[in-house]
Amino acid sequence: MSLDSVNYDLLDRQLAALLDTRDWLTNSAQTCAFIMQSLPHLNWVGFYLQRSPEMLALGPFQGKPACHPIPFSKGVCGAAARKRTTQRVDDVHSVADHIACDIDSRAELVVPIVSNDQLWGVLDIDSPQEARFSQEDQAGIEALLNTFKRQTDLPVWDH
Repeated sequence: MSLDSVNYDLLDRQLAALLDTRDWLTNSAQTCAFIMQSLPHLNWVGFYLQRSPEMLALGPFQGKPACHPIPFSKGVCGAAARKRTTQRVDDVHSVADHIACDIDSRAELVVPIVSNDQLWGVLDIDSPQEARFSQEDQAGIEALLNTFKRQTDLPVWDH
């Protein structure tokens, strides 16, 4: 896909206008739906929340039913949570401990969401297209999540 076909600055302004409440659940659901509808070649977009130690619990998402829970020790989501750094994988089948929720997924982008120095959760985006996510996609999604964080009251999970 052509990198120039996604205008992340425009998407960021649209997401900012869409998030008209500070409620984390509403904003999480809206953000998933917005990304799923705005970007081509995706088959899953969703939040995993750190509601217990070293474990991610399924949150709002768009796509097929998903894996739950995900330990920090496994998969791309676990690595993003454990390292608190964005994980961009061109071919998930090359990741030894990949958790295959949907066999059609090939590329994955997982962005950790840190609030007040605590991991709140991660946003997981999957694509059936190998090498779907570029550095520019990563920067654009990270910017969208900064808007999400700025406009959302994120709870502190009791763990």
